[in-house]
Amino acid sequence: MFDKQLKGLVFNIQRYSIHDGPGIRTLVFLKGCPLRCLWCCNPESQSPSQEIIFTPTKCIECGRCVEVCPTGAAELYLKKDNLEAKKLCVACMKCIKVCPSDAKQMIGRYMSLEEAMEEVEKDFPYYKRSGGGVTISGGEPLMQTDFVRMLLKRCKEKGIHTGLETCGYTKWHNFEKVIEYVDVLLYDIKHMDSKRHKKLTGVGNELIFQNAKKIAISGKDMIIRVPIIPGYQDSLENMEATAKFARTLKIEKIHLLPYHRLGESKYSQLGRNYKLKGVNSPSKRSISKLKKVIESYNLKVCVVG
Repeated sequence: MFDKQLKGLVFNIQRYSIHDGPGIRTLVFLKGCPLRCLWCCNPESQSPSQEIIFTPTKCIECGRCVEVCPTGAAELYLKKDNLEAKKLCVACMKCIKVCPSDAKQMIGRYMSLEEAMEEVEKDFPYYKRSGGGVTISGGEPLMQTDFVRMLLKRCKEKGIHTGLETCGYTKWHNFEKVIEYVDVLLYDIKHMDSKRHKKLTGVGNELIFQNAKKIAISGKDMIIRVPIIPGYQDSLENMEATAKFARTLKIEKIHLLPYHRLGESKYSQLGRNYKLKGVNSPSKRSISKLKKVIESYNLKVCVVG
């Protein structure tokens, strides 16, 4: 039986993914994250609450939002001043209800377990044929541990392979609640140096490493994922340290995630500043060098994206 009271805040369901676990997968993205990575390509995932995203190019300047806005934020949105509008916006969602052009949309939908399962089961034939399944991502899924636990449990009962993508920055008891229902963990390692890690994400990496060691002891299949942002954590020294850490965990696979700028426009739409303007994607040559460093430690490397 489903717990009808339990709901998760989902901001996207992505189908036919091939990079977030084996086979063809459906990704369920949950809102809320304790990190603030400078390069985050899904800034809409960070807040644990529903929020408004404004796309100026869709706005027809009808003024309906201004009429219903209780704070004056809508008028600033109309003037394309998203940063100042964000400061006044209380996310009452009144503007969304009257917007005829979908220039304003709500990010985040509360879904029951039944609703979420209905969505993931639509792709069951693809899971069966490809050896795929469902991966819960975010944000950080373990900010909604109870929902994640029950969703993973229901997937396992249906015979669906399960994955969990996590930054690892959470109390261990949250992992304990879900780990028995997880087939593969995609575990992010942002940087090996804790001080550098804090500058890049807002938090140190000690807790992340502690949890990674405990997961390794549990024997669960775990893949380390490393974002590659030029000038930030793409040094050969950092890659070597990452590989050494992976070897202590007896991990066999590392995924490299080259930086891209596809999420940059979302920042202004959300009324936020993007701090990596001007940073380009890493070259194939630089990625190849990093890949060779990791492979020298007898680790399998996959470049994702």
